[in-house]
Amino acid sequence: MRDRREFLKITTAGAAGVIALGTYACQPSNKKAADQAVSKSAAMGVGLQLYSIRDAMAADTMGSLKKIADMGYKFVEMAGYANGKFYGMAPAEFKKAVEDLGMKIISSHTMVEAEGITMENAKKMADDHAAVGVEYCVQPWVNEPDRNVESYKKMIADWNKVGEIMKAVGIQFGYHNHNFEFLPVDGLVPYYDIFLKEMDADLITMELDMYWATKAGQDPVEMFNKYPGRFQLFHFKDGSKKTEPYFDVVKDDITSVGAGYIDFKRIYEARETAGMKYLFVEDDNQGNGLPFEGVKTSIDNIKSKVFA
Repeated sequence: MRDRREFLKITTAGAAGVIALGTYACQPSNKKAADQAVSKSAAMGVGLQLYSIRDAMAADTMGSLKKIADMGYKFVEMAGYANGKFYGMAPAEFKKAVEDLGMKIISSHTMVEAEGITMENAKKMADDHAAVGVEYCVQPWVNEPDRNVESYKKMIADWNKVGEIMKAVGIQFGYHNHNFEFLPVDGLVPYYDIFLKEMDADLITMELDMYWATKAGQDPVEMFNKYPGRFQLFHFKDGSKKTEPYFDVVKDDITSVGAGYIDFKRIYEARETAGMKYLFVEDDNQGNGLPFEGVKTSIDNIKSKVFA
């Protein structure tokens, strides 16, 4: 995971779509109908975590965005925020580039280091993401030396503060899991006994990565039933090998959604219990050298096998 750690060194960003409903939908009497319309529309759209095509984005940002728009992706989750810019572009410039292609920016993987973040830096991060129009910023990773009870608790306390700052500008903070959060530490399972327990549910939502949760021996639907409403974002990535639960970040069998063994239709059907608002395809392995072919297979399989 060293490549991902370096990629996220400053922070990462992601985005996907919002549905414009007009002033009529904003009237109090129509709020429930508007919320339902957003939920239904978002649920039937597919987003892409741009980390899936990171090399292509670095080589040709605009050409890469056009390719995924042509495939039918409606939302994007960014993975390229640094120094106040997104993929080297000013927030308004990148936002326009995405929206001109008929897509929306929803989410951003945004790294907050274990040593903490100053409130000034958090405010800068929040303002930049508000300018690009995201609904979510998501903490995507914890470095291996920090995977202990004391560090987890300190980080979560910091993330709650970041969540307050994000909320003030209309952004929901979130956390994206791997498998190591489910490895027992000092008699605790961090994901359940520390993360979900100590994260303020109003300030931090969960972006559940189905591949990593499954590799850790977890059943996503059982998780939704136990913690309803806590999982506003889904990450769909598939695995080609059924294995015993493991907790090292080994990802050699990642494959396109629908090409492996995970039952995404069952997971998707439980979305209301989960509280899901958006789902994103993610392929850490960049299609094993064929990134666009890989994400094309994923969206085609989701539409034909999951949404059907």
